[in-house]
Order: sequence, then C-alpha cells, then structure tokens
Amino acid sequence: MPPPRQGKDRSRGRYHRLGAWAVANDLPASFRYAAQGLSYGFRSQRNFRIHVLTGAVAFGLGVWLALPPAQLAVLVLTVTAVLVLELLNTATEAVVDLAIGRQFHPLARIAKDCAAAAVLVAALASLLIAVLLLAPPLLGRLGL
Repeated sequence: MPPPRQGKDRSRGRYHRLGAWAVANDLPASFRYAAQGLSYGFRSQRNFRIHVLTGAVAFGLGVWLALPPAQLAVLVLTVTAVLVLELLNTATEAVVDLAIGRQFHPLARIAKDCAAAAVLVAALASLLIAVLLLAPPLLGRLGL
C-alpha cells in the first residue's frame, strides 16, 4: 500500500492524512505512521516545539555538567513524558473536534482542558526535576 498523502484541509487550515482510516499492514508502515504523527506534532504544535527545545537544552546542560547516567536518564524520562502527553493532548483535541465539529459542548471543553492540564502538570514537574538535578552542579561550575 502506498504511503498516505497529506493535504491541507481548506475548511480548518490544518494538515490531515488522506486515507487515515487505513490500517498498517506491516511493521514499517506502523513506524511510518508513527513518524507522521511525530512530524505533525512538531510542525503544527508550538508547545511541542518549545518542549523539544527546552528538553534538548536541559539534556545538553546535563551532559555539559557531566551528570551521572542515572540523572541523565531521569531528565530523558521527564522530557519524554511531557512530549508524550503533548502528543496525546493533540490527539485528544483532534478526536474531540472530529466528534463534535465546530459546536460547543461542555464535555468537549472538559476533555480538552484536562488533556492540556496533564501536559501542564508534567511540564511543571519536569521543570522542578531539571532544577533539582541541574542547579547544584551548575552553581558549583559557576563558583556560586
């Protein structure tokens, strides 16, 4: 099966995958679909790009400060958790929009708000973890 085409949805101004209903028949197709989802998240979600950048900075600081591998692993896990939740938030918003269209529904608002709150909680926890892991060696490196 050829890879699905992407096109611009003129009614909403967003990208969509034509033939998105298709089921992956093999492992490479599954990875291709996952890569398309990751690419969509990066292209379309400003907050996802911000999280990628801040995570890369935190990891780069951890490497520069020569954090032990276990502490670097904690940084990777917390950044990954935020990115995963951001992608799930994007998926939740897309499914809710698909289900109700452009109309308001209080349950749709709750679903979207709770998904966004999950990202916020994870991002705040990730920030706290980064400060706890990076601040002491950074202050030591700076002689403070």
